[in-house]
Amino acid sequence: MAIDFTFPPEVEDARLLVRKFMHDTVRPKMAELRGSKAGRDVWGKEIRALRDAAKERGLWCPHMPEEFGGMGLGHTAVAAMSAEAVKTPFGPYLINCQAPDEGNMHTLLHFGTEEQKEKWLRPLCEGTMRSCFSMTEPEVAGSDPTQIQTTAVEDGDEWVINGHKWFTSGAHGADFAIVIARTDPDADIAQARNSAFIVPTKSPGFEIVRDVQTMGGGGGHPELKYTDVRVPKENMLGERGGGHKLGQVRLGPARLAHCMRWIGQIEQALEMLVDRAQKRFAHGSMLSEKQGIQWMMSESALELYASKLMVLHAAYKIENNMDFRAEVSMAKHHVANTLWKTVDRALQVHGALGYSNDTPLAQMLIQARWSRLADGADEVHLMRIAEMVMRSYNETGSVNHAVGDLPI
Repeated sequence: MAIDFTFPPEVEDARLLVRKFMHDTVRPKMAELRGSKAGRDVWGKEIRALRDAAKERGLWCPHMPEEFGGMGLGHTAVAAMSAEAVKTPFGPYLINCQAPDEGNMHTLLHFGTEEQKEKWLRPLCEGTMRSCFSMTEPEVAGSDPTQIQTTAVEDGDEWVINGHKWFTSGAHGADFAIVIARTDPDADIAQARNSAFIVPTKSPGFEIVRDVQTMGGGGGHPELKYTDVRVPKENMLGERGGGHKLGQVRLGPARLAHCMRWIGQIEQALEMLVDRAQKRFAHGSMLSEKQGIQWMMSESALELYASKLMVLHAAYKIENNMDFRAEVSMAKHHVANTLWKTVDRALQVHGALGYSNDTPLAQMLIQARWSRLADGADEVHLMRIAEMVMRSYNETGSVNHAVGDLPI
């Protein structure tokens, strides 16, 4: 049979190399920095040194081709590396595989001209630039980008952009934004109304209004205003009217990338749950001997197992240029909800300690709630999955195409 759930040697080697680097080099340095109560400047210097160390070990941009300084690995390998990296603070950033830059790198690679790739993609891959993705607006539903109100109007050899965005993650410190704006409001097809633009953040009229305060405090998700921001025509990314398509192409792998990182957090939370339950004595026995706690473990394990299979299969379909829309939507919904439930269970088993900030669980739970909104709310993914199930049945008489298209 062709079914094989082991990684090829080069993928397994990369996964183990990430694990070793995080365990032997990064975690001791993080513990040292926390213990010394180092200031922002010291943290910045040490993080840059760790990035240099990762690059020296060949752990750099696993998702990008070698011609741009990356490792040239596929989505399955990146899934394995990301799941390891996220277990350590700053892990994905240290190997230059963090959101939103990772998604923007993919976008520029697939839609950028040669000039755009050299000017914007290469510095991203080298780690000398940062970027952000500016699509969500406060006035319209983020799950329906056809309603975007930000406009881009032609004026000679330039585009003039006006609009209001928020949750433009990473805008602080970014060198440029990929902005989705309406260029063709009268297009017959709603999805053809928008286009994408590369906008330098130093452009006159580009304004960071505030860092939106979230459940977790300042989350690095700024609100922006674009007031008569001018960019040259060559800064259009992709074709005119292709903004919706570009966003969907970007968000497919980006959703899966989030799932990859969430799997590492789910596994970490479950391990914390098991460890705590086997050490805490209450009402005559260890917590791990109580059926209610065992069910928490087993349900989390079942859901984590399914999450891993979903992510690996979706990554396989993306790598092999197969239709992956249903699989990625299913993975995104299932993994996000598994993260939420598993972290909540782990926090419950830790009791007052879990509710405190003495463990990472409280902050993990806050971030887990965000996962059910990011890159499409739960309900939108369920709606899309239902649409694809009905389409599969109506066109083929079977739902199989919408549930993995597997040979069983």
